[in-house]
Amino acid sequence: MKLALGPHQYYWPRQAMMDFYGHVAESPVDIVYVGESVCSRRHEMRLDDWFDVARVLAEAGKEVVFSSLVLIESESDLKVLRKLVGQPDFRVEANDMAAVQALIGAGHTHWVAGPTLNVFNPETMNVFAEQGATRWAVPPEMAREAMDGLLAASDPRPEVEVTAYGRLPLAYSARCFTARHFNLQKDTCEFRCLQHAEGMPLKTREGEAFLTLNGIQTQSAKVYNLLGDLPALRASGVDVLRVLPQSEHMSELLSLFRRAIDGEIAPADAFAQSQALMPEAPCNGFWHGKPGLEQYVAAA
Repeated sequence: MKLALGPHQYYWPRQAMMDFYGHVAESPVDIVYVGESVCSRRHEMRLDDWFDVARVLAEAGKEVVFSSLVLIESESDLKVLRKLVGQPDFRVEANDMAAVQALIGAGHTHWVAGPTLNVFNPETMNVFAEQGATRWAVPPEMAREAMDGLLAASDPRPEVEVTAYGRLPLAYSARCFTARHFNLQKDTCEFRCLQHAEGMPLKTREGEAFLTLNGIQTQSAKVYNLLGDLPALRASGVDVLRVLPQSEHMSELLSLFRRAIDGEIAPADAFAQSQALMPEAPCNGFWHGKPGLEQYVAAA
């Protein structure tokens, strides 16, 4: 089983981002997704910077995949997409149908069907596979039972990647909720996301963590964590575990996942140790077909 670091969801200063990926290059991760997938206004990292990061990671022995934007809203967004599709060195993760069509049009036969393509039936998976998708990143809200049924009816069966850790991306909107919070327009947002390294917490009136606002993206407040469910992931034939970036304890988390995958530590013990490295309480409800914010099975 491989370990992947998913695309960075937050807006950090350029140097902080470069330092982050410098540490990732030395980590035990197998696959790294790079590029801006959330908001095209985030310009601290230019496309050339992302290519520099990709080359450093590749030299360190990582498989590098460029993630496309989830929402294509302008001609400039399309230009970036065309550059990603046109480069010959790195695989591309398609996160919307514009990227799918661009990859098909360019004759790519080894791309990743991203989690926001919303593949929920084998017919769709088979169509994407016929068009060159060889890895499927499962939508994080999909339950294990539904995933198993889809894979059983898929021909050919793709390489399967499951999000196993991180604040889950639940929704995207053309409206920027962070800008709205500060009574700003999206096009004049003053880049307020830079002030929130892991998004803005949204609580209920009772003070309970509910959601996280991250620009145009809405995330879970709790942190999805499937370390305790590693035996079930193996039994379902999952090929890749995706860990989503966070601002602290990233190296420790990746090391913990690697040790659990390699059998050096029991999944229940790994889950217990991971809680000290998490910015919020854990949840795993989606995997069990339950409300996502539930911690359905206590690791023991």
